[in-house]
This record gives sequence, structure tokens and C-alpha cells, in this order.
Amino acid sequence: MSETSVKKVKVKTKYAKTGPLLLIAAPGIIYLLINNYIPMFGIFLAFKNFSYKKGIWGSPWSGFENFRFLFQTKDAVIMTRNTILYNLAFIVLGTIIAITIAIFLNALGDSARTKFFQSALLLPNLMSWVIIAYMVYAFLNSDSGFVNNTILRALGKEDIAWYMEKNYWPFILTFVNLWKNAGYQSIIYLAAIAGIDKSIYEAASLDGASKFQQVFQITLPMLKPTVIIMTLMAIGRIFFSDFGLFYQVPMNSGALYATTQTIDTYVYRGLMELNDVGMSAAAGLFQSVLGFIIVVTANAIVRKVDSDNALF
Repeated sequence: MSETSVKKVKVKTKYAKTGPLLLIAAPGIIYLLINNYIPMFGIFLAFKNFSYKKGIWGSPWSGFENFRFLFQTKDAVIMTRNTILYNLAFIVLGTIIAITIAIFLNALGDSARTKFFQSALLLPNLMSWVIIAYMVYAFLNSDSGFVNNTILRALGKEDIAWYMEKNYWPFILTFVNLWKNAGYQSIIYLAAIAGIDKSIYEAASLDGASKFQQVFQITLPMLKPTVIIMTLMAIGRIFFSDFGLFYQVPMNSGALYATTQTIDTYVYRGLMELNDVGMSAAAGLFQSVLGFIIVVTANAIVRKVDSDNALF
């Protein structure tokens, strides 16, 4: 057999192995190209004085004017502060709660009640933010809400205008986010726990280790790689916020902007209400670049401390 024939056989064998995998991945790859990569050409808008009449390429260049105008407003500090602090709270509290739920579910074993709890915890993650927003409204509505009419009156407290009082919303938004996402995150950690060799727990039990000791000496250390990867992925989106959480749940109440305004809601309002495409694109680019820098920096720190658990 000639060298050319051998190469052809190797190529056919290679494609026979990878072809089905590429076919399975094709929908996801196409989605990423359409939704993530093609729109990247829009970054030019951040440096242009956009005109609908002239289009993207015909609009005049404005340099960094859009960025200068963005950071000259008081909203720049507010939205950046809110986005970072909320995401830090979501990462820390979400990780702790998700791991706790996963440990409890693993302790229940493989039973019908475990599947019931998994489904119940996953259900909020499958619900639309519009539905959740009205569920929250049913609790917090000033006139007929459950909290004012049942809990506060039973305690002898005065009614609260929840959608006008900004001080309560950092706690409300954090609680709603954890309620919606903790169940989904716990499934990831539960899968990681299920992959731990059971003989390690059996050996620890024979040595007299209690359930709590097994959790802190075996489960948590073995979850370290998963926690690091999940945290790095979350840090990469620390300058992004869940639009539905910060726009739909507060019902777009202007009185709450000081505690609910994030970069995503600012970009949306800048585009839909102010019709300022250039400034909105500048805010989006600022968001993406800072997120990229932070995830690269965080990964570099992890690689220096523990290279085996670095993301790349």
C-alpha cells in the first residue's frame, strides 16, 4: 500500500470517529456563531455616532465619546457597583447553598423522595422571570400582598410600600436569585459527589468518622475542582447581570434604580428609552472587556496556586 493510500485510510478513520461527535455538536456550534460571534461586529457601534439612516458603516466615527459620556454620568458608578456586589453575593451564597443542598440530597440516597426533591428544587430554574416577577408581586403588593396583609398585620406592623422602598431590595433580589438558581447548581455538585469513590467513605466510617467529619474531610475537599471551575465561570460573568431579575422582578420601578440598576438594565434603558445606540454599545463593550480581564486574572491566580485546577 502506497503512502498516499495510508494517509487516506487514516483520514477516513479519523473522520469516522469524530464525524458523529461533530454532528452532535453542530447545533450548539451554529448557535454560538449566530448568537455570540456574528454580533461581535457590532462593537464598532461603541466608537461611532450611530445614525439609522446611514447605518453601521456609514455613521461617522466618534472615538471614545460614547465611553466619556457613559462615565460622566452618576449611573456609571451605581450600575457597576450594583453589578459587582450582587454577583459576588450570588457566587458566595449560591455556592454554599448549592453544596449544602447537594450534600443533603446525596445523604437521602437513590429513592423516590430524592427525585421528588430534585424536581421541586429544579422547577424554579425552569420558570420564566415574568412568572416569578408576578409571584413576587403577589407577596409584596402594597394593597393585597401576602406580606402586608398577613405577616405584617399579624405582627402589628405597618404596611410597607415595597416597590418604593429601595433599602429592602438587595435582600429581596438575592433571595429570589438563590431560590431560582440554587436547585440547578446543586445538581452539578450532586453529580460531582456521586463520582466520589464510595470506598473512601466506607474506610472513613470504619475508622470511626462521623457523617459531619466525612463531609468536611472527604466531600468538600473532593469538590474543590468543581467549585473552582464553577467559580471561575461565574467570575467571568461578574460584570453581567440577569436582566429578568433586575428588570422584571422590581417591575421597572424608578424609585428602586439606586439598588436595582445594573449594566444590563442600563444598556436596555439607554437603547429603548434614550435611543442611544452608541452609548449602549459602549456599555456592553465595557462589560465584556472587564469580564474577560477578570476571568483571565482569576485563572492566572488559580494556575499559580494550584495549576491542576486551572480552567486553562
